[in-house]
Amino acid sequence: MNSAIQLSKEDLRKNKPTRDEYLNQPKLPLILVLDNVTNSYNVGAFIRLADAFAIEKIIVCGALTISDKKLKKASRNEAKWVCIEYSDSTTTSLQTLLDKDYTVFSVELCHGSIDYKEIVYPSPCVLVLGNERKGVSEAALKLSHHQIHIPMFGMGNSLNVSTAGAIVLSECASQIRKQ
Repeated sequence: MNSAIQLSKEDLRKNKPTRDEYLNQPKLPLILVLDNVTNSYNVGAFIRLADAFAIEKIIVCGALTISDKKLKKASRNEAKWVCIEYSDSTTTSLQTLLDKDYTVFSVELCHGSIDYKEIVYPSPCVLVLGNERKGVSEAALKLSHHQIHIPMFGMGNSLNVSTAGAIVLSECASQIRKQ
């Protein structure tokens, strides 16, 4: 039987950039737009994902009622490493990105949506993730180049928004890094 030995914090840091190097290194040309995501834990999870994949930024859109305490707990203070913008309007933010030639993908199961693994993600691009109950807004869907979904093989019809975001973000980031 193979015995696994956990890595120490020092082992984990060996191949990591220094704080200054990380802040100054180019980020992946990928933006997460959170369309009225209201749960502090979900926003915190997205901050951790943005840091893990070293993406360009997160734009948190809509009327926010986020608890700073919950957000800090969920993000584990990684917000200091991530560019986070706040916007009142998802559509205004998306239009600005479209004007800068970003390709926009909304993660939403709808008529005509495509399996997220069948997409070729260009650089730069945007992933739009929607509200925990209502999903991506109709207005944001209309501004998207494509709607994409995660196939579900069990009895459930959906995943938590931060879980769905992690799955799609991993695929998208992997493809862009290989370009």
